[in-house]
Formats: sequence, structure tokens, C-alpha cells
Amino acid sequence: MTSSINSQLLHHTVVGEGEPVILIHGLFGMGANLGTIAKPLSEQYQVYSPDLRNHGRSFHSDSMCFSDMADDITRLMDHYGLASARILGHSLGGKVAMQLALQQANRVQKLIVADIAPVSYGSHHSTVFEGLRGVDLSTLTRRADAETILRQYIDDAGTRNFLLKNLYRNEDGLFAWRMNVDALEQGYDDIRNGIDAMSAFAKPTLFIKGELSDYIQEQHREKIERLFTNLQLKVIQGTGHWLHAEKPDIFNRIVKRFLDQ
Repeated sequence: MTSSINSQLLHHTVVGEGEPVILIHGLFGMGANLGTIAKPLSEQYQVYSPDLRNHGRSFHSDSMCFSDMADDITRLMDHYGLASARILGHSLGGKVAMQLALQQANRVQKLIVADIAPVSYGSHHSTVFEGLRGVDLSTLTRRADAETILRQYIDDAGTRNFLLKNLYRNEDGLFAWRMNVDALEQGYDDIRNGIDAMSAFAKPTLFIKGELSDYIQEQHREKIERLFTNLQLKVIQGTGHWLHAEKPDIFNRIVKRFLDQ
């Protein structure tokens, strides 16, 4: 089931039956990006996959602060009458999930954070924004031309293909980005911010790190352990930041084992 019931409710899909699990995607993504975990989980759980604000088919907003994005998730939960849920977030979605757990612990039964820490990061996406700005949507006639332009800014083919999933033809037949590039760029400092709280989240929490990724480092351990006191950490060997896509079978097995405990 796909739904975007009103302008302030996140666009989302719902699959499966059972206890609720909410999957939260990363920057420049959309709910469908976590389809490789949504499908197997839907055999046992009811899985909600929202598009974050300014992403996918969800509403646009000037704010990209984590507390507002966490409120978006609770608004979705309230719409379905979900008192609480298991929450999984990757990258930016992991920060939103952490914010939700620390902000409203009663709404989160278990927390899974995929390859992100509750810390501030440097500006890692300047070339991505340059590439997106380099694509002149008003004159673009072929998707292949957008890929050619992005190649001038972004070496990695996987990243280019990931971004191009956002490119679509609007009702006028013109190419457009589903994501709100202006809001994401203007709110990038908020997106880079760390997460903090006066009190810790004490319910079961799992951090999953890609071995080759530097998003979770040893220097982050103290803050992670301070904020999340009932903690497990798993490392998937031979994977980078996109661990759920690079080794989905291992990722899914780790996630399902933790949720089933």
C-alpha cells in the first residue's frame, strides 16, 4: 500500500502484517531504497517505509532539523494508531531514528542504526550539490545527458545511479528532481549536526557498521555508549557505507535476529 494522505504526512508505503517496523532512508534517498530489507521483514512484520521531508514524494519544508523530522515519524505513527514501533535508520535516517529514540523513548521499542554516529560530520557532499546544480533541468531532454553531467563531478557510478533515481518527468513532461535540492542544500548544516540529549535511551539498540566506512569511528564510541546504554555493535566485513545494498543477506540476517530477540 502506498499513501500520501495529506501535505504534512510523509509519503510512505506499508507492506506485510504483524508488529510495526519503520525504515528510514538516508540523504538524497527515498523509502524504496530500503526495499531489500523491507521485503523479507514484511513476511513477519508490518513495514512502513516513509520518504523523509524534502525527499521522494513527501512534502517540502524549509526545515531539516532532526527534531522536526522525528516529529514527522511520530505523526505517521499517530495516523496509524501506533503507540510504538521498532525503528531502523540508515545514514541520515539513522540520525532521525536516534533523535526520535532520545526525544520520545516511549515510541521506540528497539532501535537499529546503520552506519552513522550521533556526531557532527564535515561537508562530504559539496560535489554532489555541485553536480545536481550542474544539471540544467530546463533544457534536459535525456536521462543519459544528466548522467554525463554528473560524471564530471562524481566519480562513483553507484552514487550517480543513486542520485538519478530522483530524476523523473513531471506533469508537464519536463525533467525534475523529486528531492528538494534547495532545502537540502540550505539545511545541510543541520543535517551534518550531531545528536545529543540530557538522558540516554535504555532500550535495545543495535549499531551496524560497514567495515570499510569511516562514518562510525573508535572516537565516536564514548558518545554512542553514553546516549545508548543497552547497546550492541556489529561490523559487516568488506562493506562500505551502503552496507545494506552491498551485502543484503548478511545485513538482513543481523537485523532480523536483533528484532526477533
